[in-house]
Amino acid sequence: TIMAGEIRDTNLKKTKALPAAGATNYSDSIDLIDTNPGIKMRNAEIEVVLPATASLADTKSVTLTLQDSADDSTFADIEQLAAISVTASGGAGGSAVTRKFKLPEDVARYIRLKQVITASGGDNTAVSTTTSVVY
Repeated sequence: TIMAGEIRDTNLKKTKALPAAGATNYSDSIDLIDTNPGIKMRNAEIEVVLPATASLADTKSVTLTLQDSADDSTFADIEQLAAISVTASGGAGGSAVTRKFKLPEDVARYIRLKQVITASGGDNTAVSTTTSVVY
């Protein structure tokens, strides 16, 4: 039996390697295929998966923020959705995190994931996040 929230559309899934320490990068955008997708996506969620970051230096962090855009060019943080922040400690790197978000009704057509690693955060470029639409 497939339960709600278990179906992932592979066409609405993006994977992106984390940036170098002290840098920011962005996943490719996901096209929600509507100029006003929020109302039509009431039963969908956006899932962000960050695997463990074993090379993340103590006290340094990875911050992931969902952004949206009406034109697939000019993006802004989706203010209603909290950023994901993982800070390393104890020499163990950062923990894995999976988080699902309900999109606000006024979300724009395109979404992407902004990824930031603090300066001197270690080399985490072998770790990739996954952003998916989940039904």
